[in-house]
Amino acid sequence: MPTLELGGISLGVREGVIILISLVAIYMVFELWRMRRIRHKRLSATLPETPPTLEPSVEPLAGSAAEAAGAAEELWERAPAGMAEEMMRQSLEQEMAQLRDEVDSIRGELAALREDMLQELAHVQASQSVSPIYGDAMQMALAGYEPAMIAERCGIARAEAELVVALAKSQERGGAE
Repeated sequence: MPTLELGGISLGVREGVIILISLVAIYMVFELWRMRRIRHKRLSATLPETPPTLEPSVEPLAGSAAEAAGAAEELWERAPAGMAEEMMRQSLEQEMAQLRDEVDSIRGELAALREDMLQELAHVQASQSVSPIYGDAMQMALAGYEPAMIAERCGIARAEAELVVALAKSQERGGAE
């Protein structure tokens, strides 16, 4: 291992790594201290010591004109609050109507999916209740085999094979429509 001798002290790689880690730690503490000082300076610069005071510069009006001005000012303050509430109510009603439309469309899609699923389930149940021999015969009929070939390979009567071929052809026509 490489070592370094300084003033009678030998420093190895391990000691060098420990010194580097301690230097990095000292640097990080120093930077955190600087950032804290900068933050305190910023906060003290943005916060005013005394709040500003506003003094009215309007001279009071005489008699009924002062009352009319007071009433107008009161109406001016009340109107925006009412308008804000009305606008909020309208936006909420629009959002509610949009959500209702979305829920209705999702319900329609769900109903269509439910119908498709029930049809698929009925088809699967119907195919499971069929004898394996007739299932094979149906597969052969759908593939286009002749009734004689189906009867021979599946071990069924020729009339049954012809019936299976007729069923396969009717399913193909029904599926195409």
